[in-house]
Amino acid sequence: MRYLVIYTLLLLAGCTPLAPNAISSEGSVKVLRFADQTYEPEIKTVVIHPASSNQTSSLLPAVTKLGGENLILEFDDLTTQRDTYYARIFHCNYDWTKSILMDLDYMIEYNEFPINNFEFSVDSHVPYVHYRFVIPQVKLPGNYVLVVYRGSDKNDLILSKRFMVYDNRVAFLNERNLIGAGDIASLNQQINFTINYKDLDIINPLDNVKVVIRQNQRWDNIATDVRPSFVREIEKEIEYRFFDENKMFKGGSEFRFFDMRSLNYPGRNVARVNKSVKPFELYLEKDKSRANEAYSQYDDLNGGFILDNLDYRDASFANYAFVNFTLVSKDKIPGDVYVTGAFQQWNLNKENKMYYDTTNREYTAQFLLKQGWYDYQYVVKSNSLPPYALEGSHYETENMYEIFVYYQPFQPKADMLIGYLNLYKNKR
Repeated sequence: MRYLVIYTLLLLAGCTPLAPNAISSEGSVKVLRFADQTYEPEIKTVVIHPASSNQTSSLLPAVTKLGGENLILEFDDLTTQRDTYYARIFHCNYDWTKSILMDLDYMIEYNEFPINNFEFSVDSHVPYVHYRFVIPQVKLPGNYVLVVYRGSDKNDLILSKRFMVYDNRVAFLNERNLIGAGDIASLNQQINFTINYKDLDIINPLDNVKVVIRQNQRWDNIATDVRPSFVREIEKEIEYRFFDENKMFKGGSEFRFFDMRSLNYPGRNVARVNKSVKPFELYLEKDKSRANEAYSQYDDLNGGFILDNLDYRDASFANYAFVNFTLVSKDKIPGDVYVTGAFQQWNLNKENKMYYDTTNREYTAQFLLKQGWYDYQYVVKSNSLPPYALEGSHYETENMYEIFVYYQPFQPKADMLIGYLNLYKNKR
C-alpha cells in the first residue's frame, strides 16, 4: 500500500500543468512565430537597421557581417508608462525553423538582455514610449529572430523580428541579364549568377547548399531553396540560370507613396487632413488599378519608409495619425486585397486587409502610422488573379535583390549563412 501511495503522488506531480501562454490585450493567445510579428496592437513602427545616425538607415536590410557593425532595434509602445522589456535571440535554419543549437553555441554572453534605452513622446496626440536596443553580436553566421517579451515571462510576447548575420566564404559572379525571352520579357526580371566555393570543402553541394533570393526585403514573395542549373565540383562552382518564367521575379511597378512628414502642411498624395479629432485623420488621394498602364519611372523607396517630422524637427514630438487608403474598383475583385509595405512588415493578414464598399464601389483600409514618408502597394490574394493584378509588372522597374547562400556543415549541425550579395536591377 505504501508503494501505491508513493506511485500515485509521483503521477500527480508529473501532471502539473505547464504555465499557459500569455493573452494579448485583444484576448488572443500569444504564440511565438519565427517571423516579423507584433503580439499587441500597441506595439508600432518596429524596425531593425544598421547602427547609423543617418535618417535613411531604416531603408537598409537587417543584415550585418559577422563581427561587423551592430544592428539596432527600434519600436514604439503606445502607452504613457515605461514597461520592463527583455530581448532574446534565436538561431534559425535557412527556412526560418528553429535550429537545434543551444544559446551558448551562438551567443557570446547570456541570452537575455534588458531594454533600458527609452524616450517618452512629447505633446503627441497619441502618447508613446520609444525604445531603442543595440542587438548584441553573435558567434555564428545565420538567420536570427530577436524576440522581445515583458518582464520575466517569456510567454508574454511583445514582438519578433528577423535579422541575418553573414560570413562571406563564397564569391559571387553576377551576370547582368535583366529579362527573359519572348513574351515574358515585359513582366519579369532574370537573375543569373555563379557561386565559387574554392575556400570550402563542401560534400554534395547540389543538396547541401541552399540559396534564397529576396526582392525589396519582402517576405511575401521570397524565393526559397533555389535549385542550381549546373554544379562543377572540379572548379568548385555552382551556377544558377533561370530561363523559365516561374523561376523569375516579376518586376512589378514602382511603389505608390505618400508624404505625411508634416501634419500642418501635408505633402504629396495626401488629399486632406481632418483635424477635428485626435489623432488626426489623413485621407490619401484615391487610387486606381495600374494593371494596364505603361511603365512610369520615378524614384521610390522600394517599399520602405523614412520617419521624419517637419513640424517640430524633433523625433520625440512626432505624431501618429490615422491614414485612410482608398482603392476605386467598379467591381469586387475575386479574392482578397491588401495594402502592403515595410510599414506592415510585408504581412498579408487581417490587419492590412482592405474591405469593399459596395455603395461607393471602392476598397478601404485604415492604419495608425507615425509621421514620415511611406511606400506602399496593393497585393491581391486570389485563385484566379496574380498578386500584381492591381499594380502591373514591368521589366524596367528598379528593384533591389539579395542573395543568401546557406550551408550546413557537419559541426555545428545548423544552416550557416556563408554568402550574401546585395544588388540592384535598373538602378537609377
